[in-house]
Amino acid sequence: MSQNLSFQDLILPQNMPLLIGLSIGLLLIIGLVTVIALLMRKPEPVADPEADQRLRELNARLDAMGSWLQNSHTQLQHTVNTRLDAVSQNLGESMKTTAKHTTEHLQLLHSRLAVIDSAQKNITDLATTVTSLQNVLTNKQSRGAFGQGQLEAIIMDVLPKGAYEFQFTLTNGKRPDCVVFMPDSGPLIIDAKFPLEAMTALRAATTDEERKFAVARVKQDITKHVTDIADKYLIPGETQDIALMFIPSESVYADLHEQFDELVQKAQRARVMIVSPTLMVMAIQVIKQVRKDAEMREAADQIRTEVGLMMKDVGLLGDRVRKLQNHLNQTNGDIDAILISTGKIEKRGGKIEGLDFESDSPASADLIAAPVRKLGAAE
Repeated sequence: MSQNLSFQDLILPQNMPLLIGLSIGLLLIIGLVTVIALLMRKPEPVADPEADQRLRELNARLDAMGSWLQNSHTQLQHTVNTRLDAVSQNLGESMKTTAKHTTEHLQLLHSRLAVIDSAQKNITDLATTVTSLQNVLTNKQSRGAFGQGQLEAIIMDVLPKGAYEFQFTLTNGKRPDCVVFMPDSGPLIIDAKFPLEAMTALRAATTDEERKFAVARVKQDITKHVTDIADKYLIPGETQDIALMFIPSESVYADLHEQFDELVQKAQRARVMIVSPTLMVMAIQVIKQVRKDAEMREAADQIRTEVGLMMKDVGLLGDRVRKLQNHLNQTNGDIDAILISTGKIEKRGGKIEGLDFESDSPASADLIAAPVRKLGAAE
């Protein structure tokens, strides 16, 4: 495994101490080999015996040092191989861990990119929807159908069937967008055809002249629409005293109250209440509670009637129970009389059992045996 390591693997920062140690060991080995080579050169012949002895001792020491160096080299090689194996194993585990973390990060990045792609798609769809809504609001008939649809959704989500009707025909032949039937009174009229062109022109105005013209148009259109609602749909004795003019936009409702408060007050004096989608939901919730209270009062009257009838039935049941009690008392008296008779019969039976039928009188024997014979003959 250590032979497969490249020079790039060995020069990693975590392997620098090992490389330094290897370099120092190699320098020491080279120096020792050089010294040994110098010492092992064949010396010139010397005639001195002491010199020969010293030479032999030096050779022995050199042989021992060579053995030691060889052992040290083997041990160093083994240590280096072990260290390289450990470094390779740690490096492999580190690479596996790094690859795993990289894969996890890539997967997380892929999921986030998928979320971003979905959000981008939703934004594109929303832009398309907004464009379609703008086209709807631009056309008067489409805008009327949009307001009518929103009103119908609010009404049908809160009130039960039978509590309202769309395009209901009044006695004067007029057909409002929606009527809500109130308990013990006439229906409540709701109109959903708001003149939005003037408000759109006011928002699009860029000069004072255009703004002035748009303001005058808003006042004229709303005043006319309020007058039409009051004249067509408020019928004394048939409908409620007020009618609701539904505006299918919270922003338009806010602009109307902020910039044209006098128009709102004028509509209120004409008994026409201008409401936004939020106020419409609140009004329908109140109407639902009013209908519920009326139904509860009606149910209470029915409960009171049923309770009266139930009390009458309870009185009849009491009479019948008392009659049954009298019958039971009479039955108890009869049972007591029967028990008295049974007691008397038991006493007489006891007396009969106590009689002595073992008398020596032939007459008594014949008197007793005769019925037995008759009984046997009858059988």
